[in-house]
Amino acid sequence: MSILEQFLPAFLEEVVGDRFGRYSKYIIQDRAIPDVRDGLKPVQRRILYAMYDAGNTPDKPYRKSAKTVGDVMGNYHPHGDSSIYEGMVRMAQPWKMGIPLIDGHGNWGSQDDDPAAAMRYTEARLSKIAMELLRDIDKRTVQFKDNFDGTTKEPVVLPSRYPNLLVNGVSGISSGFATEIPPHSLREVIDACIAYMNKPEIELPELMGIIKGPDFPTGGLIMGEEGIREAYSTGKGRIYIRSKTAIEDLRGGKQQIVITEIPYQVVKSRLVTAMENIRLEKKVEGIAEVRDESGRNGLRIVVELKKDADASGILAYLLKKTDLQVTYNFNMVAIVNKAPQQLGLKPMLSAYVEHQKEVVTHRTKYELEKAEDRAHVVEGLVKALNILDEVIATIKASKNRGDAQDNLIAKYGFTERQADAILTLQLYRLTNLEITSLEKELKEAQKRIAYLRSILESEKKLLGVIKDELTEIRDKYGIDRRSDIQGEVEELKVNLEVLVTPEDVLVTLSQDGYMKRTSMLSFTRSGGELDSAGVKEGDVIRELLQVNTIDNLLLFTRKGQYYLLPVHQIPEFKWKDTGTAIVNIVPLPKDDAIISVIPIKDIQQPELSLVFVTRRGQVKRTELKEYATTRSTAVAACKVADGDEVIHVAVSDGSKQLMLVSKNGLSIRFQESDVNPMGRVASGVRGMQLKEDDELIAAMWVADDEGEVLVMSEIGYAKRTLLLDYPIQGRGGRGVQTFEFKEGKRVRSNGERLVSAYYCTQPIEIVALTSSGSKLAAESEKAPIEERKSVGKGLFPVEKNDVITTTFIRSMPELNQKAD
Repeated sequence: MSILEQFLPAFLEEVVGDRFGRYSKYIIQDRAIPDVRDGLKPVQRRILYAMYDAGNTPDKPYRKSAKTVGDVMGNYHPHGDSSIYEGMVRMAQPWKMGIPLIDGHGNWGSQDDDPAAAMRYTEARLSKIAMELLRDIDKRTVQFKDNFDGTTKEPVVLPSRYPNLLVNGVSGISSGFATEIPPHSLREVIDACIAYMNKPEIELPELMGIIKGPDFPTGGLIMGEEGIREAYSTGKGRIYIRSKTAIEDLRGGKQQIVITEIPYQVVKSRLVTAMENIRLEKKVEGIAEVRDESGRNGLRIVVELKKDADASGILAYLLKKTDLQVTYNFNMVAIVNKAPQQLGLKPMLSAYVEHQKEVVTHRTKYELEKAEDRAHVVEGLVKALNILDEVIATIKASKNRGDAQDNLIAKYGFTERQADAILTLQLYRLTNLEITSLEKELKEAQKRIAYLRSILESEKKLLGVIKDELTEIRDKYGIDRRSDIQGEVEELKVNLEVLVTPEDVLVTLSQDGYMKRTSMLSFTRSGGELDSAGVKEGDVIRELLQVNTIDNLLLFTRKGQYYLLPVHQIPEFKWKDTGTAIVNIVPLPKDDAIISVIPIKDIQQPELSLVFVTRRGQVKRTELKEYATTRSTAVAACKVADGDEVIHVAVSDGSKQLMLVSKNGLSIRFQESDVNPMGRVASGVRGMQLKEDDELIAAMWVADDEGEVLVMSEIGYAKRTLLLDYPIQGRGGRGVQTFEFKEGKRVRSNGERLVSAYYCTQPIEIVALTSSGSKLAAESEKAPIEERKSVGKGLFPVEKNDVITTTFIRSMPELNQKAD
């Protein structure tokens, strides 16, 4: 038979599935998830037992950690020494454990996430309360199993004389399961256990009257009673942990924020760095200095504020933007009968009490055996001392020890155990005093036996023993609650005035997409003229807005996306600087472009709407408040069909008329109210019916039959027509003619298409950019006033073979439309 024929075929899916299943089972049961009975992961249990077995107890001197790690690795835990030492370190850190189980000596790390010294430098021993986890382990209270190589035995679970799972909590990730159980107050948990034993049908609200919620070793304020209730009933829930802070007054009208407690598992040094970065990056105005003054007297972080700074506003910002306040998600998973389960509070207490019943029952049986054995022996000694002379004579007459034992059994009815005890009796015990003490011992032993039997016969007595021992631990080790609990979750609202100093500024956007924010001082010092603005060669300022730093800008793109950009987030430059590319401020894709910039003071104003017009004639109106967002990335503003794009977006109050102008010289005027308000991502309705080769080039608001409509062709021909000449029609029609193109060989062309249109109620200056890069400017008043069907007159001197690509109004700040 060849070697290949000895192999059996197997499917990869089956092999991988089987192996991964075994691996997962091991990770869940023997690595990452704690046992519901003692609240320990296997590595923690092995560390504690190894230290106990080696006599590394609180009443002995400290021992090198490396010795403990070696014992654990050699006897029980055949994994890396780092995982064992990390387990030791965690159990020794008072800011991570509700009650530390290891008493460490040396550098065991810090709340700043400093690592502990290497195990060859640190020393450790069991803490006093850890002895309560191991108490009675030598009295057959728990099962033992073979270790990994069968050379010794290790406990399957510890007796755990207090509910360690809830008191110390646990955090772990395995395959398919994770667990997150917070620490609790020892007093409260023991009181809840006793209440459960007194009344097994106790309801959760009553238990929550005893256990108010978690109790973190780092203190802090816990918010969210509803989250606690949900976690205690289902095993999953969310709470918020807030730092303990106070605002203190200093001399000179200054104030400072003092932090004395931070949330559980937050690294102090990172928190201080995050607050310092906020100061350095000036995300908040008013922070003068951030100092860590922690020392022997405890944790203390000071945020010193500048004079007249809004202390409560800055504190709200820090709570919202840093780990001064964090969310904590309960996920209470533990191993119950070798399988992971998500548990509420009552099942946890129930599992613990059942475990204690087993522990105390096994201990009582063990003690009963010992007591019965001793009583039996003492009974034999007392009987022997009462017939001492005969016993001595029998022993003297015997040949050897074995013969003497047999003779005592045969002659006087002693058992083998009693006969053995009589033969080992020391001579001094034949005194009167010893005989009396033996009789007394026998009475006490009989009384002890009766007591132990009564425990085994009555569950009530058994529970009484558990309660008494728990009460003793509570009184000895219980400490006051460290975390305060607040029922309601306080919403954090940060006023923008806290973050930004309100200031009137100018914001410009150039044709090539460069943006800047400039102070009015810089603008004035540079001459206070638009032409003095810094732009790259061939570029030109397209948008000039006078806004405040606490305003927002809505930036709309051709593809129907928008960005909400707070003005204060636009980088500040001098008036003569170029600014920065818009892609450095908002994540604008290369194939998209900004077509409208709208300043907004209050986005929640109910009477305002945004109106969108697309190149293929679609119109959409949506309430302004629909565009409120906290996202800095692109958000859908309007659904745009394939081959279409947004050409114009503007703020409106719904009272005006909308006029659309097409490339082929048609226009339509209708009431804006004909377009019903729609949702943010709707595509809109037809505003104008266009031929296949036509498209919209402009949209504008008109009103009251006043003013003129100026239209312009691609070679610079323009004319104005009175608004009165454009009838108000219904939405969605073909419209009326607004420009006539000259045709014929001998006629000089006035253009083939329109490129822009403007509504003029007063003179405006129009800037035109051509395909060759020329920049032309002209006053609207120079365009003649003619009928709708007229050919216009040359307004811009466009060179032959050159065409106008873009036009816009050149305006000073006070002329800009703003949503106030």
